[in-house]
Amino acid sequence: MVALLRELVDQDSGTYDKPGTDRVGESIRRFLDGHGVAVETLPRPRYGDCLRASIRGGGEGAHVLLLGHRDTVFPPGEAARRPFRTDGDLAYGPGVADMKGGLVMNCFVLAAFARAGGPVPLVGLFTGDEEIGSPEGRPVIEREARGARAVFNAEPGRPSGAVVTGRKGGVFSAVRIEGRAAHSGGNFEHGISAVEELARKIQAWHAITDLARGVTVNVGLVSGGQSVNTVAPWAEAQLDLRYVEAPDRDAAMARIEEIAARSFVPGTRAALEVRGEFLPLKPTPASQRLFTAYAEAARASGFETAGDFVGGCADSGFTAAAGAPTLCSVGPVGGKGHTPDEYLRLDTLIPRAQACARTILALERAGL
Repeated sequence: MVALLRELVDQDSGTYDKPGTDRVGESIRRFLDGHGVAVETLPRPRYGDCLRASIRGGGEGAHVLLLGHRDTVFPPGEAARRPFRTDGDLAYGPGVADMKGGLVMNCFVLAAFARAGGPVPLVGLFTGDEEIGSPEGRPVIEREARGARAVFNAEPGRPSGAVVTGRKGGVFSAVRIEGRAAHSGGNFEHGISAVEELARKIQAWHAITDLARGVTVNVGLVSGGQSVNTVAPWAEAQLDLRYVEAPDRDAAMARIEEIAARSFVPGTRAALEVRGEFLPLKPTPASQRLFTAYAEAARASGFETAGDFVGGCADSGFTAAAGAPTLCSVGPVGGKGHTPDEYLRLDTLIPRAQACARTILALERAGL
C-alpha cells in the first residue's frame, strides 16, 4: 500500500494538469491490471480521463460503487518540491490524504475481491476533476450511481476517525466587472472604477451569510486593475456559496445574481458565471442502514467510528442525489488537506480497507 501511495503522491495531478492526472491513472491501471481487475478508460476532453474498474462478483444485480478522484489542488512541480515522505505512522506529500490514500485503499479492496470473490458486482470509479466540482466527471458518476446498491466515497477519514454521513452543497461562481480607465491624477473624474464596484459587491455578497441556516458566501479570489495610477478598468472575483437545504441555495443564488446585476458605481457592468456545483449529501433511511453496517464492520476491524456532518463538498452529493445509499470519507484517516502540512495516518490504511470490504460482505444482512 505504501509503495503505491508513494508512486501516486510523487506525480503531479492538479486538476488543470490533464497529462499529470492521466499519468496517475496509468499507475492505477497498471496496479489493477496486475491483479486481474478489468479497467476501461472513459476519455474526458479537458480534465483527467475517468477510469472504470469492474469485478463481476458472485452475484448479479445492482453493483457497489467505490469512488475516488485523482486530481489535487496543487500546482505543477509540487511533487518534486515536497515528495512523499514518512515520519513514523504519518505520511506527507501533495494529495496524500485528499485523496490518494483513498485511491490506494480502493485499489486494494478491488484487488482483494478480484482474488477472493465477492457477493456482488463492484465498480471502481477514478475521476479527474472533483476539486472544481466535477464538470466532466459528474455525468459518469451519476450514471454509475443510478441503481447502485451502495456507494463508498474514499475521501479521507476525519481526524477523529469518523466517516461523513452528511455534507453541504456548494456553488462556485465567477464575476467579471468592466469599468473605464483614466489617469488617477490627471483626469480621475473620467474613470469608472471596477475595483470599487467589486469592493462594494463583496460587502453585499458576504452579507448573505447566515450561519444559523448553514449558508455562507465567501469571495476567495480577487484580481483587477491596470496600474496603481490608473482608475481600474476591470476586476474579477470568484465566489463560494455553501448551503444545507435546497431552498436556501435558490434564495442565496437569487441574491448573488441580483447584486451582480446592480451597479453600485454608475457606469460599471458585470457578468456572473456559475463554474461548478456540488449537491448536498443528505442522509436517508438507506444510508443510515449503510452507516450502521459500516460501524459494525469498523469494530470488527479494530476501530470505532461515528457519522459526521461537514461543510465541505464532495462527489458523494451526486451519488446520494441519484438515489444511491452513500457513505463518504471512508478512506484512511488524514487531515490538513490543501496545505503543505497535509498528512495521512498509515496505520489506518489496512483497518479502513477491511471495514469497507466487511461492509460490502454485510450488505444483504443490512437490508441493502
